[in-house]
Amino acid sequence: MKNLYVVRHCKAEGQAPDAPLTAVGVEQADRLAEFLSDKSIDAIVSSPYERARRTIAPLAARIGVEIVPDERLAERVLTDRDSPDWYEKLSKTFDDLDLCYEGGESSNAAMSRAVSAIQDALSSGHSSIVAVSHGNLIALLLKHFDSGMGMKEWEALSNPDVFHLAFAGDKPKIQRIWAD
Repeated sequence: MKNLYVVRHCKAEGQAPDAPLTAVGVEQADRLAEFLSDKSIDAIVSSPYERARRTIAPLAARIGVEIVPDERLAERVLTDRDSPDWYEKLSKTFDDLDLCYEGGESSNAAMSRAVSAIQDALSSGHSSIVAVSHGNLIALLLKHFDSGMGMKEWEALSNPDVFHLAFAGDKPKIQRIWAD
């Protein structure tokens, strides 16, 4: 059996790729390292965004596992336009997975790249992997494995958040294991 721990980054100071963690986020990252330290983690892949790497850095240091950056785990771009109605637009993309706004990517495109990253991690020979990413992309990744995942579940995500996916075959058992 393979275990995948999908981690949403800790509280950050913004959405830019170089946005650092807040002071609270740094404390959360330390608690997250403690929480995951007994899970026999043997690989870590992460979005290249600063907040994602900083979220998992304490665990990596604690267990002596290198963080491997993967562009396919970067946050999904909804649109490259300033959109005061971004929330409504995002909601529509959970219903129409092929809907694509100007300068953005569809839910299907984002989901495909996230699934590709996870499939590569799972076929790497490691048995207990952490993948760190961002809320919208994580919701889409989980939707790939559980079609019931949608806008409501995305709204319920916390910073940080952790889902355990236990793979005994193609379809994992999914369990939210972080309670903050």
